[in-house]
Amino acid sequence: MRCGRSIPRAAVWRQKSNARGEKTDDMLDVIIIGGGPAGLTAAIYCARAGLETIVIERLAPGGQAATASEIANYPGFQKIAGADLGQQMGQHAEAAGAKIVYDEVVSIELNGTARLVRTRHGSYEAPAVIAAVGARKKTANVPGENELIGKGVSYCATCDGAFFRGKATAVVGGGNPAVSDALYLAALCPKVYLLNREPELQADPGLQTQLAAAGGVTVMNGTALKGIEGRDMVEGIRAADAKTGEETTIAVRGVFLAIGTVPQSSLFSELLELDEKGYVLADEFGVTKTPGVFVAGDLRGKKLRQVVTAAADGANAAVSAQVYIKNLKKQN
Repeated sequence: MRCGRSIPRAAVWRQKSNARGEKTDDMLDVIIIGGGPAGLTAAIYCARAGLETIVIERLAPGGQAATASEIANYPGFQKIAGADLGQQMGQHAEAAGAKIVYDEVVSIELNGTARLVRTRHGSYEAPAVIAAVGARKKTANVPGENELIGKGVSYCATCDGAFFRGKATAVVGGGNPAVSDALYLAALCPKVYLLNREPELQADPGLQTQLAAAGGVTVMNGTALKGIEGRDMVEGIRAADAKTGEETTIAVRGVFLAIGTVPQSSLFSELLELDEKGYVLADEFGVTKTPGVFVAGDLRGKKLRQVVTAAADGANAAVSAQVYIKNLKKQN
């Protein structure tokens, strides 16, 4: 049995949808696009509030978090595999009453108070949509990267740095994320190599001052990552001088790629307001410029992107959607 005060079901919206002359697979209250921590948390909150809720996920529950070999900074779990955490979140959402559909969204259309979400295998309609498709980390596209993801190759020092305590590591990048990662690792690792292919670091002056004062960090400007070596685990990297091309091998056990992220906002480029990097502009409660469309998780423009902040975003967006639906019903 769901907890929370019940809100009138999809029948409230069915008459409007039928008036359009279109047949959809389901008439819902909330459609959540993306089944990562943000989307699944939103689903839990929406379903517990009595809303007919569906989550559309392209691959598997957990999103990017599911690719982490271990997560050790999510409250309540001292250590858990990312895939296991994703499965538990998905099961929690379904137990609350949400439905998870594995499909790919191809378009979103607005018509009055209706939001029509088309997938490759069907379509769904609701007055509220929560966008929680996240952002993907940029890859270095070098030999050994894909093979050693989760085996020493990571895209998040805050997430995985503790696993390399006492070991030599490398960070790739020259901006604020890379320098922040190097500083974080410097407190854990005896040696940190910071590879920056540009002649100078692009990080803020304050961060660079901290880096200069930190011990154990070797900054290698004008150096490009050419490959990651190792069989079952990372054993080293191949680095090349950006000018001469001369290569050198450095022994490390962990490689942290901090070369940026790419928001998966193409579906929303004409629907929502994006910042210069392509992230959706919204307030802390996930409210966007488009009524009835909310955003949660790594897709939202913000400073910190972690499992815990994604979950918080999901809860906020869910409550915003509840308020929106309640007010919409009053108008009818």
